[in-house]
Amino acid sequence: MKLIAPSILSADGGKLAEEIVAVEKAGADWIHVDVMDGQFVPNITMGPAIIAALRKTTKLPFDVHLMINNPDNFIEAFADAGADYITVHIEASHHLHRTVELIKKLGKKAGVSLNPATPLHSIEEILPGINLLLIMSVNPGFGGQKFIPGALPKIQRASEMIAKLPQKPLLEVDGGVNLQNIASIARAGADVLVAGAAVFGATDYAQTVAALKASANISGK
Repeated sequence: MKLIAPSILSADGGKLAEEIVAVEKAGADWIHVDVMDGQFVPNITMGPAIIAALRKTTKLPFDVHLMINNPDNFIEAFADAGADYITVHIEASHHLHRTVELIKKLGKKAGVSLNPATPLHSIEEILPGINLLLIMSVNPGFGGQKFIPGALPKIQRASEMIAKLPQKPLLEVDGGVNLQNIASIARAGADVLVAGAAVFGATDYAQTVAALKASANISGK
């Protein structure tokens, strides 16, 4: 089964706790939390204190996506705040193996993310040691962007790389996922689909999450 992870970047910032409860009731599988520092990406969102407060609202896995420079300085704080998955960007990590090992040492699932222009071969060595590979299908920093079509063959290639491994990380896709393209993204091999504006921009969360799941799971893969 494909997993739907609504991104609270697109939620109503004035009532994040209520929004998380609403998408959990709507059938979401994970909560995707985008952390931005205004340096690695041109936006600032939230830190560990807010995540710790939101953690009390749900038992759903928190999929914390660190779009920040020097992530090693903050990983322990996000782990303590209640993250289940902690994903760092290869472009922001100087010693990626050490970063991944730190996440796992803290008892969390380790993810690595690639920006649209970053080639897949850059994660070839680390891929067997991670729990999650996140392919960005927009340039990170803002919600509501359009899916970059060139991401689709990249997702397919990533899925083929993962299929050859004895321990297979989940393949996640983030950026512009909606009802019109989710089936093709899932068919390309995505396991976890991050949907922000597609969910939080809808009037009926339950209907939208159900439709996303239905489309993703008829992908035949």
